[in-house]
Amino acid sequence: MGNKGRKNLSIIDKELKIEGSIESSGKLIIKGQVNGTIKGDVVIIAEDGEVSSNETSVSSLTIGGKFHGDVVASKELIILATGVCAGKVECKDLIVENGGVLNAEVSCKAAANLAKGPDSLPLLKNEENEKKQIEL
Repeated sequence: MGNKGRKNLSIIDKELKIEGSIESSGKLIIKGQVNGTIKGDVVIIAEDGEVSSNETSVSSLTIGGKFHGDVVASKELIILATGVCAGKVECKDLIVENGGVLNAEVSCKAAANLAKGPDSLPLLKNEENEKKQIEL
């Protein structure tokens, strides 16, 4: 019986406060407080969790608590309804649930078919839509 194919699970519980660097593989759940750098695969900040980090590099970050700092999420950043994210964010996919708070400088990597920008899209001309006024 080996641990092949088994993902690691690490938990920073409510009463735990960490200052320094964290490196993890697998899933890391933060219910306590972290002040420092985080490098990992999947990181979840629970509703009670608080993270202040000047360098966070993960594949996926889910925020249900509070995050302040700089994060690079190579796959996705998810902010739940109870989550608050502030600082600088770079990610591929960004999801913010209704009620979630995002106060950050955000840079999302564009999909391949959108890399050309909106100027490359064909314009639709419709005389009715060119100069339409709304009467109140």
